[in-house]
Amino acid sequence: MALRHAVLAALLDGDASGYELAKRFDVSVANFWSATPQQLYRELDQLEQAGLVSGRVVEQQRRPNKRVFALTATGRAELRAFTAEPTRPAAMRDDLLVKLRALDVGDREALCEAMSARLEQARDKLARYDRLREDLLDGRDEDSYVREAEGIGTYLTLLGGRAYEQANIEWSTTVLRLLERR
Repeated sequence: MALRHAVLAALLDGDASGYELAKRFDVSVANFWSATPQQLYRELDQLEQAGLVSGRVVEQQRRPNKRVFALTATGRAELRAFTAEPTRPAAMRDDLLVKLRALDVGDREALCEAMSARLEQARDKLARYDRLREDLLDGRDEDSYVREAEGIGTYLTLLGGRAYEQANIEWSTTVLRLLERR
C-alpha cells in the first residue's frame, strides 16, 4: 500500500484541507499508517496532478485562505481497484521487540521503563479509540450503527485499532509481570 491510498481513503470522510486531513489522518488512519504533515501535503499535490483529488481555494476572513481537497470519481475508482488487489502479509518492525530480545545483555531497568511507557501509550490510545467509537455510535448499539450508517469502513478500522491496543496492553502487562519475577 502506498500513502496515496491511505490519503484517498481518509478523504472518503469528506473534503478536507491539508491541515484537517492531517488531524483526520492522526485520528482515523494512524493506527495502521503514519505520515508527517509534510508527506501528506506532498501526496495531496501528486494526487491532484494525477486527477485523483481536486483542490479548491477557500477564502477565510481572519485566517489565510486554505486549499480544500475532494476525492474525484477517478480517485474513487483508484480506491475500488486498490481494494480488489491482493494484500501483502503485514510485517512487524518494532525496536522494542529487538531490545527485549537483547535483554539478557541489556539494561533491564531501561527496558522496564520502555515497557511501562508502551503500556501507558496503549491505554491512552485505547481510551481515545473508545471515545471515537462512542462518537460514531452516537447512542446506538453496534448492530443499529452497521444497519443505519452511510459507511462502516471507519468503524471497522477503529475496531482493528482497538484490538491492536488491547493486545499491546495485554502483552505489556505480561512482560512487566514476568520481568518483576526475574
